[in-house]
Amino acid sequence: MIKDMIFGTAGGLGLFLYGMTLMSDGLKNVAGQKLKGILESMTKRRIVGCLVGAGVTALIQSSSAATVMVIGFINAGLLTLAQAIPVIIGTNIGTTATAWLVSISGLEAFKITTYALPAVAAGFTMQIFAKSRAIKDIGQILLGFGILFVGISFMQDAFAGLENSEAVQQIFLRSASNPILALLAGVLITMLIQSSSAAVASIQILAASGAFGSDYSVALSISIPFILGSNIGTTITAQLAALRANVNARRAAWAHTMFNVLGAFICFWFIGWIAKLTIMISPWQLSATTIAVAIAIAHSAIKVFEAFFFLPLSGVLGRIVTFMIKEKNTDEEKPVVLEKRLLNTPVLALNQAKREIIRMAQNAKKAMVRSTRGLILNDKDRLNSALALEDVIDQFQHEITTYLIELSRKQLSDEVSIELPVLLHTVNDLERIGDHAVNIVELAERKIRKNISFSDYAIKEAEELFSQAVEMIDSVIVALENNDIDAARSALENEKNLNRMQLEFRRSHVKRMTKNICSPENSLIFIDLVDNIEKIGDHLTNIAQAVIGGLQWDGIEPKSL
Repeated sequence: MIKDMIFGTAGGLGLFLYGMTLMSDGLKNVAGQKLKGILESMTKRRIVGCLVGAGVTALIQSSSAATVMVIGFINAGLLTLAQAIPVIIGTNIGTTATAWLVSISGLEAFKITTYALPAVAAGFTMQIFAKSRAIKDIGQILLGFGILFVGISFMQDAFAGLENSEAVQQIFLRSASNPILALLAGVLITMLIQSSSAAVASIQILAASGAFGSDYSVALSISIPFILGSNIGTTITAQLAALRANVNARRAAWAHTMFNVLGAFICFWFIGWIAKLTIMISPWQLSATTIAVAIAIAHSAIKVFEAFFFLPLSGVLGRIVTFMIKEKNTDEEKPVVLEKRLLNTPVLALNQAKREIIRMAQNAKKAMVRSTRGLILNDKDRLNSALALEDVIDQFQHEITTYLIELSRKQLSDEVSIELPVLLHTVNDLERIGDHAVNIVELAERKIRKNISFSDYAIKEAEELFSQAVEMIDSVIVALENNDIDAARSALENEKNLNRMQLEFRRSHVKRMTKNICSPENSLIFIDLVDNIEKIGDHLTNIAQAVIGGLQWDGIEPKSL
């Protein structure tokens, strides 16, 4: 019996966690765009952030995953600490959704295998035979849902017969007189399995199986400290996620820990009151079939109380963790911020990659401006700065490309799959702009070294060309930031002007050279400058065309230079 119980519990718990992961990933894929919209709607209003946290956690069925996601947003610069704390408080309410899901299995009208096995069959069939990514994601949700309940069924079978085991009941009943042991057990188990939802599900199934005896009010009193312990144990996931994150992400992880620990400490002294309140508001008399529902009610009541208590104090909590976690001088902001924890939510990961591509474009603009102005004005400081920016642009290219390749290995929607290769080409175009800026720096260094001066005509034409290129790259950045097709079309007009200027300025410079206004070496530097800026325009054209095509090739072949 003991062997069957251990194997059944371990296997059932494994299926439960695997099913939850499948369902969570499928839900995140289906709701990716909605998740993005929800996160963008977050404001400084605490109640909004709290509701967002609760909603997202209920959606993805894991407070640990939601909290880790929030820490990733902070690390990526998408959320501030002040915004994040109410969201984290909300995740603790959302996590009770799993307990309610499990409690359904305890109701007499609900036979798990009646629904679980058909869900597994339907989900598997949709995943194998469906051609649409959306249908495959729905199939994954059904498959995860079914496997989750099959896992619950295995655990129920493993715990069956505990109501007849006096020895087991005595062990649990002793913990009723010492709730600290139950709390510590909740902490330890949750830390080991990295899921408070699974830990609470286990206690629900144990209580329903009679492991805590036939006095279900006592069973409820045993379950509550275990729930409080699981609330503490779940904070280890966020702490691990924040180990390599920036200072604000570490502060958010500690805010999560403080909130859960303090909340558990306060509720611990009112276990009896919580049990009485649960019995009072429960619509059914406590029994083997309703105890799981009562535990879900107690779990929700605890979380809602903690949220109401701490939400007004979120600002204070933020100040405390800011005081606790000092910003060290060694904490330098990363040139490229790409949060890998967001890869499991492809829409959000793609949005983050776009944000970094825009930053890369801004650095490419700086490199072009400083190299060209440095050449015209013989300014060595600008030239050195442009060379330094080339290293930054190369780092952007490496980090973004690696991130997008990792993203391509995930299960992607059609929209994300179409945009990915276009963004990779955009990154390469921006890197080539950096290369042309370096070419201009080398031209400038030769100009300074050989003490070559441009004629007034050449300077005037170089300024006109430079002005057109700056206007074009500004339009491209606006187009990328806002998906602004008009800005992209404006950039294409700039490119036409650059092509026209290249031809005109080449001819006029040859004329000046024949009239001995400019020397041959002077002419070579000027013409190379014109050609490099025109090529920069070609790469910007590729990006503008991609924006016009909705980040699809749209039948337009990009220029490769």
